[in-house]
Amino acid sequence: MKNRSSRRDFLKHSSLAAAASFALTGSSAQAADQPTPDKPAFKLGLASYTTRNFTLDQTIEIAKRAGLTHLSLKDMHLPLTASDEEIKAGIAKICDAGIIPYAVGVIYMKTAEDVNRAFNYAKTAGVRLIVGVPNHELLPLVNQRAIEYDIEVAIHNHGPTDKVYPTPESAYEKIKNLDKRLGLCIDAGHTQRSGINPAHDVERFADRLLDVHLKDVSASTKEGTTVEMGRGVIDIPALLSALLKINYSRIASFEYEKDARDPLPGTAESVGYTRGVLATLQRT
Repeated sequence: MKNRSSRRDFLKHSSLAAAASFALTGSSAQAADQPTPDKPAFKLGLASYTTRNFTLDQTIEIAKRAGLTHLSLKDMHLPLTASDEEIKAGIAKICDAGIIPYAVGVIYMKTAEDVNRAFNYAKTAGVRLIVGVPNHELLPLVNQRAIEYDIEVAIHNHGPTDKVYPTPESAYEKIKNLDKRLGLCIDAGHTQRSGINPAHDVERFADRLLDVHLKDVSASTKEGTTVEMGRGVIDIPALLSALLKINYSRIASFEYEKDARDPLPGTAESVGYTRGVLATLQRT
């Protein structure tokens, strides 16, 4: 109930309807990307698992229509098994569309071969960040490769049913004494599903925060599922405030898992709501 009241307050005091419209029009999206004195240090992007039922071309179009200029690529859009030429061609297509491919993943690493393939793949794609889930025993090898390739690895938490990294803390404890290139991708939804306030963990683990997956969920339990931002139980203003407080300067990507066959409306609503909340927070 508290979250719904918070949403109503932000709808009342900020131009969220206009922000949602911005997210759906190219000219407004370009305007939204213009630097302003009170613009947050971090950028908003799209995790392409959102568009898992769509092609790369369609994913690019959805990102553009939602006003998002950064893309984290899942392997259905840039296959791990693709040749170097195919990987480079896919990256070129994204860049030619005015989108910045900043990360690849989530990539699961269960063997040494998986680790080596992931780093070679990221290097070929020209990105400096892998969002990954390496088995615990492979962390020394991941650490070594991260140093050799100068590529970061953001470990993604997957909630209460995951046995490898259910929470940001479970990952942090494994990497806190390793190279700083190993960090976290805090998934707000899975964190909340574990009964943890993601805003709290953003501040708690700020020194290792390399990526963020933005989403809202229906419940703070393992049964919680993705909903449009502001419609669920996550305190979105608190989450965004935490990112501003720690001066987070990387990418926060929307991973909208609902409506897999038609993700654009929910993604656009989420982007519009988030931009509206950010605008209000910046003015207060």
